[in-house]
Amino acid sequence: MNSRENQLQAFNRLLTIMDELRAQCPWDKKQTMESLRHLTIEETYELGDAILDQDLDEVKKELGDVLLHIVFYSKIGSETHDFDIADVCNSICEKLINRHPHIYGNVKVENEEDVKRNWENIKLKEGRKSVLEGVPKSLPALVKANRIQEKVAGVGFDWEAPNQVWEKVEEELQEFKAEVEAGNKDAMESEFGDVLFSMINYARFLNINPENALERTNKKFSKRFQYLEEKAKAINKPLEAMTLAEMDVFWEEAKRFS
Repeated sequence: MNSRENQLQAFNRLLTIMDELRAQCPWDKKQTMESLRHLTIEETYELGDAILDQDLDEVKKELGDVLLHIVFYSKIGSETHDFDIADVCNSICEKLINRHPHIYGNVKVENEEDVKRNWENIKLKEGRKSVLEGVPKSLPALVKANRIQEKVAGVGFDWEAPNQVWEKVEEELQEFKAEVEAGNKDAMESEFGDVLFSMINYARFLNINPENALERTNKKFSKRFQYLEEKAKAINKPLEAMTLAEMDVFWEEAKRFS
């Protein structure tokens, strides 16, 4: 791997290129934080895809794209004299030191849960009125639910054992079933949300990331459905013209490959 000197040289090279692009490229000169925002979100999702695919070469490339955006925002910040890349780096360094008193102070911890609990308590001391303030409003609902549960667990608001959470899942399923039978749409939606929330909580107790789990299923389903499409095309029969029984034959075949 590269030495620290080489790493710093590479980072300096990126900063120099960013300066040149911002000064000379018509597209780069035009960009603002607002115009970059949706691109940053897209790059983050692409990085997430590469991680789930376990494609390390692609992870490296996507990390570069994300790093470019960080440098880009910092360059824009320097132009308005609000902050630059050094301020960004120093800010996160100070935060990490402050929130790891068990490393940089005299606080004792026994395990990972102690670290998480200290982290949330320190953030409250920094001025946050709620532990939930750190959960972005624009997060996808599934990811947001998981983060909310992690946040409140960090200050002790949590179940004691997985079986208690599973009992809650079963309770929510029964309540959802009752509303389905009653045909109350609004109540059905509310109870279905409760089912999802409790399932996400149960996944957390099993150390399963619900977002990763669902995305794996999305990929698996898509791969199997595309196999079905290919087989239908091979026999020159549109899917719309096939019976469910005919499609199920190819679906079972697809399951053997994924």
